[in-house]
Amino acid sequence: MVNGEAESKKFGAHPPTGKTTVGVDILLGDPKKAVIKLSIPIIVAMSVQTIYSLTDTFWVAGLGADALAAVGFAFPFFFIQMALTNGLGIGGGAAISRRIGARDKAGVDNVAVHTFVMMAILTVFFTALALYLVEDLFMYSGAGDVTGLGVAYARVLFMGSFVFFFSNSANSILRSEGDSKRSMQALVIGSVLNIIFDPIFIYTFDLGVAGAAWATIASYAISGVLMFYWFFVKKDTYVSFSFRGFKFDREIIMDIFRVGIPSSVQQVALAMTALLMNLIIVAVSSTDGVAVYSTGWRVATIAIAPLVGIASAMVAIGGAAIGENDYKKAKEAHIYATEIGVLVEAAMGIVIFFFAADIAAVFTQAETAARIAPELTRLLKIMTFFYPSVAFGMISASLFQGAGKGTSALIATLLRSLVMTPLFAVIFAYGFEWGLPGVWWGLVAGTVIGSVITFVWAQVYLRCMIKAGEAGGKC
Repeated sequence: MVNGEAESKKFGAHPPTGKTTVGVDILLGDPKKAVIKLSIPIIVAMSVQTIYSLTDTFWVAGLGADALAAVGFAFPFFFIQMALTNGLGIGGGAAISRRIGARDKAGVDNVAVHTFVMMAILTVFFTALALYLVEDLFMYSGAGDVTGLGVAYARVLFMGSFVFFFSNSANSILRSEGDSKRSMQALVIGSVLNIIFDPIFIYTFDLGVAGAAWATIASYAISGVLMFYWFFVKKDTYVSFSFRGFKFDREIIMDIFRVGIPSSVQQVALAMTALLMNLIIVAVSSTDGVAVYSTGWRVATIAIAPLVGIASAMVAIGGAAIGENDYKKAKEAHIYATEIGVLVEAAMGIVIFFFAADIAAVFTQAETAARIAPELTRLLKIMTFFYPSVAFGMISASLFQGAGKGTSALIATLLRSLVMTPLFAVIFAYGFEWGLPGVWWGLVAGTVIGSVITFVWAQVYLRCMIKAGEAGGKC
């Protein structure tokens, strides 16, 4: 009897069913410990990925400012590709985490199988469409003289769509079951290989800017093979796969789509923001401004890498807590994760601000890229002001995703990225006549305001659900 009561206290209203793993135990345990234990491996992985991104930019910069601009114009299209893969992974992962919280092992496995089947279908559709439209995409995005370089880079990435779709979906499933350590291993291996492959494909094989894309595909493929081994050969994950007799379940599809589609649209909106910003920048300045923006944004990713890790953990932790109907636990995790995010980002912002000129120098060593160094330094310094505020928005959006409220996360992101950021950029650049610096300050203003709104919204939602649970009513 004593043991039974202890189990009941440990696992809440739902007793555990089937096998369990260390990751699942962490998800269902203390929320603060879960934030730390699940975030740290993902932060490490994200940090290595951002180092790869910077290294990739460094090697491309050796080809000149035109190559940097070409990658900058290609970035929104690659971002759309990754948005679709990440959206499906987040949707499936959030659904898995909620079922883990509800102790529904059969449901966990069914969602995982649905995720991979839907991934395969989406891959075929996206690859065909992207390859068909690739040249038009660049011509109408204002790429001008760098269209040829951009198409060469993007075409390779689009041909490798299956690699990205599988790797990102598999990694999301690992995180959803609390296995952030192996998620980290897969991401780190892929990123390190990418760092090694970049100079080989770009310069040794003399593939130029397209070589950077080939390096990315090769490294992602090797990372994907490793996860395939864990899932289908070693079979030691919490999630199990059986495709025999598979039939689509409408309820599961809708559950994945409720988060997956808004998450994809949310990330596509970020890509659309980049496209809008490129157009605004070209109108205010030139393609050199796009090179500055794309390079500066890549540098910024190293600052927000810890947030990506915390936010990724928040999807799983929030999903599991809400699957248990424990909204106080979800609120505790949300507040704690945001506090950590703000502190870490404040520190990152200070470091990048004081070393902005040195960082800019690393990416402008080529003679043809040296002219953008002063403006890049200014952008790096300006962007540090919004880093702490990003924590409020990113972690709150992840909470909504874990709760299955993907539309709420989407609305908040659209307001911040597709409305406020371009709007403030235009106001500051033209209304205040600040020119290109005005675009940079518009990016800051839109992000800060949108992030704070999202945080307040998430807290209001959690308080409402807590009160509703205590009163036995609805929110």
